[in-house]
Amino acid sequence: MKILFRLFLRTTLFLLILSYGALVVYAYLPFEEIPTKELTTKDDLFINVSGHNIRYRQYLTQENNSPNLILIHGFGNNLQSWRSITPLLAANYNIFTLDLLGFGLSDKPTDYDYSNANQAISIGQFANALNLESFIVGGHSLGGAIAFHVAKNNNKTRGLILFNPGIINTGVPEFARYLNLIFPFARVSAKQFADRDFREEFLKRSYHDPSIVDEKVMDEIMLGARSEGYLTGTTSMLNKFYDANEAELMHRVNNPTLIVFGVEDRNKSMEEALQLKNGFRNSKLELIKDAGHYVHEESPIIVSESIIREMSFLTQQS
Repeated sequence: MKILFRLFLRTTLFLLILSYGALVVYAYLPFEEIPTKELTTKDDLFINVSGHNIRYRQYLTQENNSPNLILIHGFGNNLQSWRSITPLLAANYNIFTLDLLGFGLSDKPTDYDYSNANQAISIGQFANALNLESFIVGGHSLGGAIAFHVAKNNNKTRGLILFNPGIINTGVPEFARYLNLIFPFARVSAKQFADRDFREEFLKRSYHDPSIVDEKVMDEIMLGARSEGYLTGTTSMLNKFYDANEAELMHRVNNPTLIVFGVEDRNKSMEEALQLKNGFRNSKLELIKDAGHYVHEESPIIVSESIIREMSFLTQQS
């Protein structure tokens, strides 16, 4: 019996070592990346912020004194996430959409602090580089958590818009966050997110209507994974653990806050929506039916009408 037990342990250990070795080999197999300039279009603009290039697009009104609105995408996405809503808002707001550092066609530095708080500092520097005297900041999912930090710490912020934000529940399992701290899991995760089929299947789970994720959307989303610096930059981002505790700090935001919440979000409950509403001092909650996590993509007309209707609220002095 002891001999069989020892044999079992040795076999198990051998298989674990073999599997780990295969994982390391997979992580470091050749990975093709394309120079960013070959992926850009005529609509793409770039601005240098603290030595890093940020891709952005702008949609400016012809009206004087239109409020500025900065929109921040969620994890694994880029500025394409706002494609449906920007034309609907552009007559009322000067809109600036951007790729966060580490995403899309923005730079993906390995020595950058990818915490939400530091990304928020970069958003403030982005606004300064554009000479914006004041702005409303909006963010979806991860972008919502970053927008929260902008509103909390940047005195140029007039209003805050949260689209199913990752403030109370990030949607990332705790084990995954810790697993990526172990070599080479962060690099393996980065490679997995560079797989188009995986990304498409993963993304569609977040939509009430997954048919929105068509080939054109996937082409745009995969730009980041094709661009230079993706693998090393994303690996650097994933192999650090940031414990932000944003939920405990909501009361520190004094800005008028509009919470736009898709009620069909599989990872976020109505209880979370109410926690957000009660957590921010000066807030309004807009519940959107027949929309999931990507509420602004699934219901762009209803969402844009709400943002236009609440313009006075969002621009009031806090």
